[in-house]
Amino acid sequence: MNAKVNFDDLEVGYDVPALPGMDEADIQTPCLIVDLDALERNVKKMGTLAKEMGVRHRAHGKMHKSVDVAKLQGTLGDSVGVCCQKVSEAEVFVRGGIKDVMVSNQVRDPAKIDRLARMPKLGARILVCVDDPENVADLAAAVQKHGTELECLVEIDCGAGRCGVTTSQDVVNIAKLIDAAEGLKFAGIQAYQGAMQHLDLYTDRKEKIDIAVEMVENAVNALKSQGLECDIVGGGGTGSYYFEGNSGVYNELQCGSYAFMDADYGRILDKDGNRIDQGEWENSLFLLTSVMSHAKADKAIVDAGLKAQSVDSGLPTVFGRDDKVEYLKCSDEHGVVGDPDSVLKVNDKLKLVPGHCDPTCNIHDWYVGVRGGKVETLWPVSARGKAY
Repeated sequence: MNAKVNFDDLEVGYDVPALPGMDEADIQTPCLIVDLDALERNVKKMGTLAKEMGVRHRAHGKMHKSVDVAKLQGTLGDSVGVCCQKVSEAEVFVRGGIKDVMVSNQVRDPAKIDRLARMPKLGARILVCVDDPENVADLAAAVQKHGTELECLVEIDCGAGRCGVTTSQDVVNIAKLIDAAEGLKFAGIQAYQGAMQHLDLYTDRKEKIDIAVEMVENAVNALKSQGLECDIVGGGGTGSYYFEGNSGVYNELQCGSYAFMDADYGRILDKDGNRIDQGEWENSLFLLTSVMSHAKADKAIVDAGLKAQSVDSGLPTVFGRDDKVEYLKCSDEHGVVGDPDSVLKVNDKLKLVPGHCDPTCNIHDWYVGVRGGKVETLWPVSARGKAY
């Protein structure tokens, strides 16, 4: 998929929520808007932090599912490529021009394995995670069929309780199979501790990641004893990157939400006890919504309900206000906003910080990039719906 868009035949309010050059006030709602200045600052900051820690950053594309954002992370943040979770999602990034793509997940379905094995023909380095010896044989057969190469990482379950093996011996056993398989290349270890990313306290997150780092270090040493070196020891998220980045064990981070920030991540605390959305990172993604009814004096009804956002991690927060306006609840098409002082009017717009950015982004077709009160660009949510 080419990220370039021809706007000539697109109609505002039907095809798209806005067009470049429009005033921000005229954007159709509900839609996702991106503060381009804040996004660029976040991206540059992560690139600088990774360099200072002496590690690479592989941006997690599952968060934004956007070729344009991924390219921005490369040009402004020096990311080495992207990771994502699904084969079809990976193919969108490859077709869009991203040349180093990791599926940080297991691929087991024969049709998906076949598609994955063909992807290097599009001119990209393709990596995939493995946690089962049987998967190695299936991947090897597919790449031999197509005359391609896949790089494989052994995934360690270092606390998330999902995919991955749990002992160094299992890591070594699978790595040896990969190393011996024609068409496969052993690339290293995948070790993302997802279960602790949203623990509020810095000390609680550190306690969990210390366990993960020890597991990973033991596995790296066990591999070295067998003559197997890791090009990638990858993991790390927005809530923990400083632990992995400074560990001396990990060499590649996989942060995603830092670029946009959401309400759930924003609540976690840094080492000084401050919310990470109040200094460490900026909110750059917003769900723009309009007041459609104010028939009740103490509440406004807006046009962003469940069909415009994911609330699995909590309700959105209202951005940039110091009054009592608060998003209270939602149904399919409506959001109920508390307005005890009746300060809102019909057609007023609110910027909502989504509770969980990843699934919220997957609901929408477009990002509206704004700068200085004007629409500067539209980016398609390139991999929306690519869940195969």
